Amino acid sequence: MTPRQSPTPSPVRERRTLVRLTQAELASRVNVSRQTIIAIEQGDYAPSVYLALRIARALEGTVEQLFTDDTGDDR
Repeated sequence: MTPRQSPTPSPVRERRTLVRLTQAELASRVNVSRQTIIAIEQGDYAPSVYLALRIARALEGTVEQLFTDDTGDDR
């Protein structure tokens, strides 16, 4: 059995830890549940444009920095 590799942290998680916010603190600032922040960080939930903007403001970044799709598909 091979050891399980940990996935690379999401840009939201990286930025959140950089600005020293907990998931609960970020959730409170953008008016969602902590579970929503967890789902966004795990890539299980794509936030609305409005929520993405609130998260970017709370993390002192841009939507492009936090939510750019890196699949390389330029359609």
